[in-house]
Amino acid sequence: MRVLVIDDDLDIVEAVTAVVSISWPESEIIEAADGNSAIEHAIRTEPDIVVLDLGLPDMTGFDVMRTIRESSEVPIVMLTARDGHVDKVEGLELGADDYITKLLTQFIQGYPRVVPHENC
Repeated sequence: MRVLVIDDDLDIVEAVTAVVSISWPESEIIEAADGNSAIEHAIRTEPDIVVLDLGLPDMTGFDVMRTIRESSEVPIVMLTARDGHVDKVEGLELGADDYITKLLTQFIQGYPRVVPHENC
């Protein structure tokens, strides 16, 4: 299985790569950190699934999805920090197959606050 992970946050890319590699060890992970390279990879490599963030440095994930949808019906999972109802509806209406918020990011950011200190 070929998985295209589109996110400019390296920690998220590494987390998605780890999950996919554990679940499907034979998978090939293709990474893109911006919209233009994502579109290029989507056309050139014909992935089996796309994991797409909305907040990219050069264009929105919505723009990337629109372009991919012009030539492909590849499953697209939106994985983004944007948890607003409007973004979810827009993503699904534009052709996303699923919309997942990055709650993991919030957990990781809060983790140091809840880990017991050595003096406790």
